[in-house]
Amino acid sequence: MINSRIELYQQLEKARNSKVIVYFTSTRQGLETQIAADTLPIFCEHLDKISDTEKISLFLYTNGGNTLTAWSLVNLIRSFCKRFEVIIPANCFSSGTLISLGADNLVMTKQAALGPIDPSVNGPLNPGIPGINDPNIRIPVSVEHVNAYIDMAKNDFGIKNESNLTQILLNLSEKIHPLTLGQVYKSKSQIQMLARKLLSSQNLGRRKEDVIIKFLCSESGSHDYSIRRKEAKENLGLNIEKPDMELYKLIKSIYDSISEEFELNTPYNPIVMCGASNSVQYSFRRGLIESLYYDTDVFISEGTINKQTIGVPSSNGTIINQFSINDSRTFEGWRHENR
Repeated sequence: MINSRIELYQQLEKARNSKVIVYFTSTRQGLETQIAADTLPIFCEHLDKISDTEKISLFLYTNGGNTLTAWSLVNLIRSFCKRFEVIIPANCFSSGTLISLGADNLVMTKQAALGPIDPSVNGPLNPGIPGINDPNIRIPVSVEHVNAYIDMAKNDFGIKNESNLTQILLNLSEKIHPLTLGQVYKSKSQIQMLARKLLSSQNLGRRKEDVIIKFLCSESGSHDYSIRRKEAKENLGLNIEKPDMELYKLIKSIYDSISEEFELNTPYNPIVMCGASNSVQYSFRRGLIESLYYDTDVFISEGTINKQTIGVPSSNGTIINQFSINDSRTFEGWRHENR
């Protein structure tokens, strides 16, 4: 843990009258990291040190990840506290939004944004990318994209005949494996069920829950849609708290410190990293779980980048240098760091 953040966490705990845990996943271009199940045992360690308490504040920054992990994390944290809030400094998308639905209240800054929770299905039966023969590279299938395709056929093109709709589904199953389409339907039902269970903590009532789930799962129109605090509060009816200037500066200071540590504003470019050298070692910090009670757990990728320069003749006879990059990764996983 960077020493300067210790005092910031102490100030935040005093301001919120709670125990604070930070969960931060990298959005650095080329080194994006997602919410995943391997974080749950780490959270257990932090929570065991905190023990049972009145209130826990989760300082959360993420572009999303595994939805079942989001569900499990909320239930895990709630087993240690009576009140649970999420503090959102900036991005809190997809399964990050799902986590937020399970909180009693949300503290959102000016930059904070939630997003749709419609999931994408990933698996070995997903369609590959045309022209690329790598079986490990698959295209995620968005639940709402499949629904939108069928709705477009019905509503925009007026296709109502049962046999024609059947043919559309058969054609779709030639592009996307039928088992993947089945998983798409299952994922939509599951995300709606999880969202409703999590929203019960906010005591909004069935009607408001329906509005929120419908918007987050389909009506927002795009998975990239950003929901700012005004819309989250006024249109969706979530329990949103606007921080005063003192609290805002404190939240932003914590975010800025971690953002600088993770180099979020510097895209990952191995050629630039190598510079004039043909080989460079690296260590990237890509995920963070941090508290005053169990120090720091950080997700790290380490290895060596080797650059090879290849001279390729051009059409006019000159030689153009092209670069081949080999990433030899020696470690990737979580490490515990004591302050």
